Amino acid sequence: MKSFYSQSTGCTYLEGLHTSMPADVVPIDLDRILSVIGNPAPGKVRGHDESGLPILVDPPVEYLAEAERSWRDEEIERVLWLRERHRDQVDRSRETTLSAAQFGELLDYIQLLRDWPAAAEFPAEDARPVVPEWVASQTQ
Repeated sequence: MKSFYSQSTGCTYLEGLHTSMPADVVPIDLDRILSVIGNPAPGKVRGHDESGLPILVDPPVEYLAEAERSWRDEEIERVLWLRERHRDQVDRSRETTLSAAQFGELLDYIQLLRDWPAAAEFPAEDARPVVPEWVASQTQ
């Protein structure tokens, strides 16, 4: 059974199974289907060669920036409960779970996350702001 690939749809098609295929289909071998579509290398995205076949390429900077902004937004959401808990404890004149120093570190970390897209190293994943070590020991 022959396999085909369409750049316009990003899909594969099988001869005999698919009765209609886009006009831009080109034959594709199983090795390419498995390595590019089925199991792409980490950190790569799908591009196309001159014949319309899928290949793996480095992601464009815009893609990396979007991914880093998403990570940053999720990271802020992940730690905001600590800030809220601390503020609630202070407002209710209760003993705080975090020390004043930890609360300051938390606020600094959140600010670093907010500023991350403007940093010179952005969007390099290995230059992300580092979460204070003690955050992992906190339970929600």
